Amino acid sequence: MNHLATLLFLAWASFIRYLHPDDRGVMMVHASQSKGLPDLYEASISELQDGLEMGQFTSVDLVKAYFARILEVNHQGASLHAVIETNPQALEQAAALDLERKAKGTRSALHGIPILVKDNIATLHEEGMNTTAGSFALLGSMVPRDAGVAAKLRASGAIILAKASLSEWAHFRGGLPNGFSGRGGQALNPYFPQGDPGGSSSGSGISTAIGLAAGSLGTETDGSILSPSNRNNLVGIKPTVGLTSRAGVIPISSHQDTVGPICRSVADAAAILSVIAGPDPLDNFTLVQPQPVPDFSKALQKHALKGVRLGVPRLFQGSDMNIIAAFNASLEVMKELGATIVDPADFPDAQELMASQNETTVLSVDFKVDVNNYIAGLVEVPTGVKNLADLITFNNEHADLELIPPFYTSQSQFITSQATEVNASFFQALAADADLGRTRGIDGTLQKFKLDALLLPTSGFTSKPAAIAGYPVVTVPLGFQPDSVVPTPANPVIANAPGIPFGISFMGTAFSEFKLISYAFAYEQKTHNRLKRLAFPAAIPKTQLEDILGSNGD
Repeated sequence: MNHLATLLFLAWASFIRYLHPDDRGVMMVHASQSKGLPDLYEASISELQDGLEMGQFTSVDLVKAYFARILEVNHQGASLHAVIETNPQALEQAAALDLERKAKGTRSALHGIPILVKDNIATLHEEGMNTTAGSFALLGSMVPRDAGVAAKLRASGAIILAKASLSEWAHFRGGLPNGFSGRGGQALNPYFPQGDPGGSSSGSGISTAIGLAAGSLGTETDGSILSPSNRNNLVGIKPTVGLTSRAGVIPISSHQDTVGPICRSVADAAAILSVIAGPDPLDNFTLVQPQPVPDFSKALQKHALKGVRLGVPRLFQGSDMNIIAAFNASLEVMKELGATIVDPADFPDAQELMASQNETTVLSVDFKVDVNNYIAGLVEVPTGVKNLADLITFNNEHADLELIPPFYTSQSQFITSQATEVNASFFQALAADADLGRTRGIDGTLQKFKLDALLLPTSGFTSKPAAIAGYPVVTVPLGFQPDSVVPTPANPVIANAPGIPFGISFMGTAFSEFKLISYAFAYEQKTHNRLKRLAFPAAIPKTQLEDILGSNGD
């Protein structure tokens, strides 16, 4: 496994300038339309479903096409390291779903649609894929069952195509670059060579951005859906903690973990969330959610912003002037769509929240407890690890695989968590987070300014308030760094560079996903920001459905 990701940067030293964004968007749309088949770079779930229903192609064709696209750019070409492994039974499952479609019709909007899941989401061991959080320590481990969300995907007729790469242990091993894992190597952003992909759901973001699947699942504790969605020009939904099951998901924190979709459009994200949301007896947090579970696709209303009050917490906007300028322009769009913008609408406890270290205490304690419980629940672990202490030892004993110099040697968070215990300080920190994030945070701000939702740049101080509150956020594409930006040094990934995307977030109170999705959809449909710039040429796979149909002799 090649961990020298800097080689890719050298290989792309002669990288040609981007085409003009509008020209490239037009080129792609024209290419798609001229063939009469959806272009897999951007194809929506509904477009794919229409093609399947009309018999233009089959789910087997889709799986073959996505596998070919993964092969082109994952370890070859741009070497994005977006996918850790593919499902060896995907073609067989696709064939069965094709037959079922003909005999009985479809189960749901996801019937026969290939979806990626992050490598901390358990899938049936007998299917042939591992669930490892990117670590060799769990390679070959036998999970007792599908994760709750994976089981819901299967029941809907979706095909779990592959396991996406991630920041190892969902970025909770130590101070590592976004997108690195021992098993997956260094994942990279498709919008600039050697670019930072965000994390921890890095591979879910990369893969979805360039059409390696129809959509993906990520997980978030604090920023792990928002960050890769933000940096890969995508829609990400970080659900309320308790809307989607975490059973069978390798944990960080039972108090903050959540599972949500990362997609190319709000409609696709709503379709996936509608399937994976709902109670699960194996996750008590899901048993208190409002019933019935909404059909989030019904939130797709272009006029949803009319009469809505949106507040702007300026203290959380960040310091990037390119992003702030694009964000300010978006406020005018919101006004055109009928929204009232309350600006500023800062949190009453903003300074205290930004300075608080309570989250660090909660996550460090939770991780030790929750990961030990997860490992104890496995049927078999061939490496012999039984707990967090064993994980630390495993990494030390297999440093050539896990602690690779100069960039990937840290397991400082593991060591910190191992030293924790559940005590009064933990419960005090948990209570303080609820007060800071909810009572005097999101809820307090919404009530003070009589707001329907909060609006802020996804790159700002956005993920933490929602993380400690356990509240939802929806991010959608906002813009791209201009060509005048000077790339930052590769360390080993490049944090900022021309064309790096950024997003805008809608944040609300508990279980307000339906409203947030409607606002995000209205903005998305007005702006269509995603296709104003494409990934760099070598990161865009060339295989299309017509290539697969041609090889079939059709």
